[in-house]
Amino acid sequence: MPRSAVSTLPRASTVDDVRAFWLDAYRRVRAETEARAAHLSAEDQIVQSMADASPTKWHRAHVTWFFEQFLLTEHAPDYRIFDERFPFLFNSYYVAAGPRHARPQRGLITRPNGEDVTAYRAHVDAAVARLIETVPQAQAARVFEILEIGLHHEQQHQELLLTDILHAFAQNPTDPVYDFAWQPPQPGQGPRGFVEVPAGIHPVGHDGEGYCFDNETPRHDELIPRLRIARHLVSNAEWLAFIEAGGYETPALWLSDGWAAVQAEGWQAPGYWRQEGGGWSMMTLAGRKPVDPTAAVQHISYYEADAFARFAGKHLPSEAEWEVAARAGLLADAFGTAWQWTRSAYLPYPGYRAAEGALGEYNGKFMVSQMVLRGSSLATPEGHARASYRNFFYPPARWQFSGLRLAEFI
Repeated sequence: MPRSAVSTLPRASTVDDVRAFWLDAYRRVRAETEARAAHLSAEDQIVQSMADASPTKWHRAHVTWFFEQFLLTEHAPDYRIFDERFPFLFNSYYVAAGPRHARPQRGLITRPNGEDVTAYRAHVDAAVARLIETVPQAQAARVFEILEIGLHHEQQHQELLLTDILHAFAQNPTDPVYDFAWQPPQPGQGPRGFVEVPAGIHPVGHDGEGYCFDNETPRHDELIPRLRIARHLVSNAEWLAFIEAGGYETPALWLSDGWAAVQAEGWQAPGYWRQEGGGWSMMTLAGRKPVDPTAAVQHISYYEADAFARFAGKHLPSEAEWEVAARAGLLADAFGTAWQWTRSAYLPYPGYRAAEGALGEYNGKFMVSQMVLRGSSLATPEGHARASYRNFFYPPARWQFSGLRLAEFI
């Protein structure tokens, strides 16, 4: 299993140890955001290629606003907001935190420029460091709780930073390169095929060890039927067979909404694939590359994953089936390659209660009309993955590094 996103606080730590721990965690996460943005020009950081994506500059500023809004203005009495215009520009969907700029128009904001955002980050970083070092002991637990939420929130945006810029680069006919040195993850080794998942009643949800988002709770029991799950993710070779067999041209394989999307969008292959010179290429973080038949398929929607499963005579696992299999060590490529679509709608677990206030808007209000993905992807920051993690997107979405594995009932 991956490590906790900010490691683990040692037992029997002194007050100074705790402060040093959180200061180090904060600096490491913030540095990773800047490292990911460093590959991009000022022009790259402004572009917004669709309403669902955001500019890199906006991501850098938004995660900074999060610390300013929820940590500094509430718990640092001497803190002064960097720029009174920024909360309106860089709030995302926190209605209780105030009005915000329309999401589809984030790419129109050329000012403040990138240097202004860099100065904003430095201003907030200095204030957070002072707060960590000086917060009274009576307030420390709440401050460090919000700080940890903010760090995991920023890691989510680190992944979005890469998926969003890849989508933008894929619209460019010159096929720009994000990172010439980037290498895709290697396919998992070991026997392929299907393995039986332990049937019966199993606990599902976060087990209380380390951090989790509220949508991973409460832990509860799920009945797992007798089934087998694929050890490995579906490969590009398998997807090529689906294409060649007319998968995108066979209405019977598709949900009604999925077939409508195929027709409306003209889908003939996964996102970022292009047929040229008798073969297929795909846009990657290292530019356009030939499709590797051995690699896991990526950039597919839920509709495509469901159609492929029907084509293969299988189905997608539920999120509970996936989690039980992952905890039992049955899955290769469970983490670090592609998020895996499940057949589960994104709904609250039994007994779920969102937190009060603006932070309660983080997950709960999105629990409708979306599907759950499990695992993590090649863009997920190190340590930001666990068996109980619930990602979620609308069924047509495929700009994420999303793939699938199959399951079958016995």
